[in-house]
Amino acid sequence: MVESGAAPGPAGLPTGEAATPFVRELLSGLPASCTWLLPVTAADGTVADFRIAAVGTRADDVAGRSGQERVGRTMAELYPTLVGQPLWQLYHQVLADGTPGRLPDFRYTTEQLGIVASSLFDITVHRACGGLLVYWQRLDEDLRRLAQTETLGSLGWGETDLTTGETTWSPGMYQIFERDPALGPLSRRAQAEMVIEEDQPLRETTWQILDSGTISDLTLRVRVGDQVKHLRLVADTARDPAGHPVKVYGVVQDVTARETTRTAMDRLQEQLHTQELTMVAEHRLAGRLQQIIQPVPEDVVELGCVQALVRYLPAENSVRVGGDWYHALTLPTGQVLLAVGDVVGHGLPAATAMAHLRYSLTAWTSVGIGDPAQLLRHMNTLCLQLNTTATAVIAVYDPADGSLVWARAGHPLPLLGSAGTAQPLPWLDGLLLGASARADYPPGRVVLRPQDVLLLYTDGLTERREGDEQQTLDAVTLALAELSGDADRPLATLLPRPNPHDDTCVLAARVRR
Repeated sequence: MVESGAAPGPAGLPTGEAATPFVRELLSGLPASCTWLLPVTAADGTVADFRIAAVGTRADDVAGRSGQERVGRTMAELYPTLVGQPLWQLYHQVLADGTPGRLPDFRYTTEQLGIVASSLFDITVHRACGGLLVYWQRLDEDLRRLAQTETLGSLGWGETDLTTGETTWSPGMYQIFERDPALGPLSRRAQAEMVIEEDQPLRETTWQILDSGTISDLTLRVRVGDQVKHLRLVADTARDPAGHPVKVYGVVQDVTARETTRTAMDRLQEQLHTQELTMVAEHRLAGRLQQIIQPVPEDVVELGCVQALVRYLPAENSVRVGGDWYHALTLPTGQVLLAVGDVVGHGLPAATAMAHLRYSLTAWTSVGIGDPAQLLRHMNTLCLQLNTTATAVIAVYDPADGSLVWARAGHPLPLLGSAGTAQPLPWLDGLLLGASARADYPPGRVVLRPQDVLLLYTDGLTERREGDEQQTLDAVTLALAELSGDADRPLATLLPRPNPHDDTCVLAARVRR
């Protein structure tokens, strides 16, 4: 027998044996199971066999022979059972008429060392360069990998044609639902009846999500035989050009083991994580609320003849916002009101109570109430109604005579710096806000001179765990004295460092004339 070059190739391209170097170079770069066959003719000119002239990079065949072992040998020599069979006939047909051919679901059976092996292929054949380019796609390996994946992952897939009602299941689905494949898939109604009653709303939610055009990912409890399984369903729909759903398909995973074997530690960790997320969310909400209620100006605020600077420093080591607040404004009478307070507690309740107090203070002053003692009495009544407690100090400065009238409710005494010295204002009684309905807040009065600096603050300024409170207070007093002795020194030099464990609010006010 001799090789035939009868099969013509495209104009200008070599064919037959002359094309071998070119085809081998081409196939060496293709990551596929393909072979290039050249026809071998008999003495009478008919094609009697096919010689393997080139192979792709995935060259090993079903018998484990490499491409190097097979190149140069004939198909009849390597695969004698193919001679005369449908694939053999397809080779002859494509070589003769040049029309590409395909043989789907081709099963090749061979026997080695007494063991019969069967493999399933999808084969396509094209005429090329005077020979045949044959592509072998092995199907049984893909199916085996799919089955292994379904088994290892407790997975299955299914799809339903909404037009015909036909449902298709993978082997994994039959395993999950413990159903004989010979019976075919369960109907949609039967599947719905298996969902336990408490989870039926979730099943309805699945369809609502799919109707919205979104992929659904929910876990349902399904009764299979005498047990309840937790099944995670990821479902989607295929739609026609008009947008109408025509098919529903999804992947199901049996997550029963994961749901039923979670340890007490796992549950505790989830609870702690949820609590942490709740605290963080609360912190962010309270922080935003605090910024909305009392935005802190970055620069000095001019209030007539009084220059004021506010600083709010949240605790460094806390995720919860405190209830510290301030207020500074010019009253309709031309007087200047200065106030600082601290709601007991942290988080959203403290921020909410702080909002009530600060907004109420604004409302009371807008209707002409400017007496610190009266304002504190109103705030005490409000705290009793809110079932909360707080401290506060309110001072009103009158530029007409330089007097400062003030009162306190359980709050640290303000500090006054004057001409290079500083000391607390005289002691005044005053119960915590919200402590008693009969509480009274006697006022005090001092006279301020130009360049005097008044410092109102919350307890976070001086109450620090790592040091002595009096020592911290002495350091603040000294800084205030130096500030009051130098009219050109900016108020910002009084800025404290943050307290790791408590919020700090500071309001410094300087009399300019």
